[in-house]
Amino acid sequence: MLRRNIEKMTKSLAHRGPDDEGYHIAGPLGLGFRRLSIIDLEGGHQPMSDPEESIWVIFNGEIYNFPELKRELEAFGHIFHTKCDTEVIVHGYKQWGDEVLNHLNGMFGLAIWDARQERLVIARDPFGIKPIYYKIDPNSVYFGSEIRAVAAGTNESAEIDPSSLNLFLRYRYTPSPYTLFKDVRKLAAGTMLKFEKGTHCLRRWYKYKPTPFSPMRSFDEAQDELLELYKRSVKRQLLSDVPLGLLLSGGVDSGLLLALMNLYGESWRTYTVGYGSSFSDDELTDAADTAARFSSEHTTVMLDRTTFEEALPKIVSCLEEPIASSSIVPMYFVCERAREDVKVALVGQGPDELFGGYRRHLGVRYGAFWGGSPRWMRASVAAVINALPRNETLKRGIYSLDIPERMRRYQHVLSLLPGNNIDALFQDGILGPDTGDKILECWQDLAPLMSETDELGGFQFVELRSTLPDELLMYADKLSMAHGLEVRVPYLDKEIVEYVERLPANFKVRGGSQKWLHRQVCRALLPAAILKRKKRGFAVNVVDDWFRGTARRKMEEILLDRESQIYNYLSAPAVQEIYEQHQSGQHDNHKILFSLVVFAPVSPENREREAGQRLLQPEGEVLKGSQKQERGETSLTTQVQDRREQKPSNWCWTEDLNGCLSDRLGRAEKRKR
Repeated sequence: MLRRNIEKMTKSLAHRGPDDEGYHIAGPLGLGFRRLSIIDLEGGHQPMSDPEESIWVIFNGEIYNFPELKRELEAFGHIFHTKCDTEVIVHGYKQWGDEVLNHLNGMFGLAIWDARQERLVIARDPFGIKPIYYKIDPNSVYFGSEIRAVAAGTNESAEIDPSSLNLFLRYRYTPSPYTLFKDVRKLAAGTMLKFEKGTHCLRRWYKYKPTPFSPMRSFDEAQDELLELYKRSVKRQLLSDVPLGLLLSGGVDSGLLLALMNLYGESWRTYTVGYGSSFSDDELTDAADTAARFSSEHTTVMLDRTTFEEALPKIVSCLEEPIASSSIVPMYFVCERAREDVKVALVGQGPDELFGGYRRHLGVRYGAFWGGSPRWMRASVAAVINALPRNETLKRGIYSLDIPERMRRYQHVLSLLPGNNIDALFQDGILGPDTGDKILECWQDLAPLMSETDELGGFQFVELRSTLPDELLMYADKLSMAHGLEVRVPYLDKEIVEYVERLPANFKVRGGSQKWLHRQVCRALLPAAILKRKKRGFAVNVVDDWFRGTARRKMEEILLDRESQIYNYLSAPAVQEIYEQHQSGQHDNHKILFSLVVFAPVSPENREREAGQRLLQPEGEVLKGSQKQERGETSLTTQVQDRREQKPSNWCWTEDLNGCLSDRLGRAEKRKR
């Protein structure tokens, strides 16, 4: 029974890795595994244990500092039998216990079973590059890398949680530990779940508290040190026994990665996606120029408006949870094309959050000047701004600057619309009080760790542990692994993040110039032509044009049809009002409207009607036609018995993570690369 359930959970994640499958069944314990092999292709079989079979590990991701850790552990007397990074987790846990997590530099979702102590540890990496979902029932817990694995284990259909829907519509993503579905949770970045002696606890294991350098680095020192950190990170993350490439945009972030990669190799494969002449501000020309300057083997992927519209529901089904970013469409297709040549790709996410690359960072950086101005002046300026049509971001920013409490101020900066406006979209009586403020509970344990940061640094501290992992990194993982492609994020190397978080705001946003220190480092390796390129506004230019252009009828099908499934939760008149305001140009509501559009295919009613309960189908079925079913993925499953009550307990983990625990200890299934 346990093995059949584990195999079903594993099959649901078959798209994530094709190369190996393994199971370990021992009394009350069962582990299952499928793998996308990247390092030590022959020796990395999982589940992996020590020779005594006292410690078992299933693991999805990469540990970039495993060569150094291996040497350190060998000095303690540990004997290694493979060249795989998984084995350092096995021996590291034997040496350091749970503290092994703080020794790891990498991206990971992992489970450790301590057979002697009958203890299960499930953990997510510091910045949430790899996701872990779980569901705890009265007698069991299921967990995995994707929601579909949890659903396969429980054999239950998903049910929308209106409170989580409220969070999604307000922030464009659902903050950990919440998901859009009732009773299904996800581990927040840098947190762990531990099951032991019939109980479980959830806690933050990554407790880095940035303190300013003393004495503070000079600009020249910081530039030199940051460049060396970049070099070390890229060199570590190029470690692979399979072909590796780069997802290349036309900007400086991925351009710098290509320049750094050229320090350690040549003729790298690069991939860019765009819409060509279909939309303005396309990046294809700029990316091709960068590729030519650094002699990469470059491939472009061209999409058109029809592809964007037709692919969106299928791509949302890959995400499982909606993410209101238009970039999900090009990300899906560029990963699909890259996987034809490589199994690993680097991507340039991170510098915007680290160094203040978004418009909201300007408001946070210079908010103190606003607060120090006379009240009459602030009131007059705010009245003028609020009277402007559109400009919703500026309006929210002005409002947030007058909020005295730090976390609540950050909350309003990240909100698409004020909480009252979002609440008004829902039917009467469907929400509890202060639903949108649940995000403050999600951030509660972060506040003590950011006490020595300045205003901008504190905001970025939250972004790196909440918005980045639960939005951008989540869709990067889901859409790359849908094709069996591993995506690595060198700028989120732990050494880099911890260094930058000790720098003050004027190293990041200086004289109105954003990402200042990062751009100084770029000058050492990039030509002026690349540095002068403007930041592209893909989301606004594509999505806004889509809403107000030729696809208007499709929007009306979802938003103006009162029989639409979104109106099981939302008020049709309220939604249609914000749609009409946007169409008339009175307000810029493209972000909230796009959120509604990507939510529609996720609702259980639409899934059942259009996709036959897609959450419960293998991914190969969801994405048929793209050969996903041939690519596999790591899957792990665990069953443990609570000996005190003599009831069966199961874990199922499928390599990007999926799991189930039953009868106090539980079941877990996980997949590894």
